[in-house]
Amino acid sequence: MELSGFSLRELGDESLREQWLRGGFPLSFLAASEDDSFVWRKNFVRTFAEQDMAGFGSGIAPAAMLRFWTMLAHYHGQTWNAAEVAGSLGIGTSTVRRYLDLLAGTFMVRQLQPWLENLGKRQVRAPKIYFRDSGVFHTLLGVRTEAELLTHPKLGASWEGYAIEQAIQRHQPDEVYFWSTHNGAELDLMMFKNGRRFGIECKRADAPKLTPSMHIAMNDLKLDSLTVLYPGTKSYALAENIRVEPLAGLAR
Repeated sequence: MELSGFSLRELGDESLREQWLRGGFPLSFLAASEDDSFVWRKNFVRTFAEQDMAGFGSGIAPAAMLRFWTMLAHYHGQTWNAAEVAGSLGIGTSTVRRYLDLLAGTFMVRQLQPWLENLGKRQVRAPKIYFRDSGVFHTLLGVRTEAELLTHPKLGASWEGYAIEQAIQRHQPDEVYFWSTHNGAELDLMMFKNGRRFGIECKRADAPKLTPSMHIAMNDLKLDSLTVLYPGTKSYALAENIRVEPLAGLAR
């Protein structure tokens, strides 16, 4: 299944915010208005749950999948807690894991696994959940417009997931992980490619600054470089091998 019809390489910088809101499906991105885009995505989600999932032989009632999918939107950018979701839906943990695996297998959701470095630190071991298409994610949140997105509690998580997916599409790494310790040090995305380690942090800020967590990630994970992606226009260094880069720069 082709998840996204457009990449940053094919878009001008001015289109980034629109793609972030609407996602990458061509009929959503190219819709005449925000309302038309939302209606298309709403229909897509319903059709996917009612028809496509049945075609995959899931055996899951469409209403049950829609409830799970909608609840999952509130876990976007968070670590997965099967017991919590199962309790909220009144079903077993093995059932919600099966639902999640089905959505991951159809490229709707990414289960970003944790990297467990051999360190003397307590590390997060559960995967993080990200919707692979930002437009589908916004639809399940009920977000129709850019104005609604910019005031939504999931704004930061939305940007993070969008930037992570674009970075993976651009760099085509061999393996991808996130890293997080119980002491607060973390890295949004750790990419392995050709035997090298690259870190990605996603910040929706005007001018991201160097943080202690970045230093810890560089040292503990032995990263070759760390890039902070943000929605601005300027590139600048924060420290040796740590740079801030516009998300739009991935297109170059």
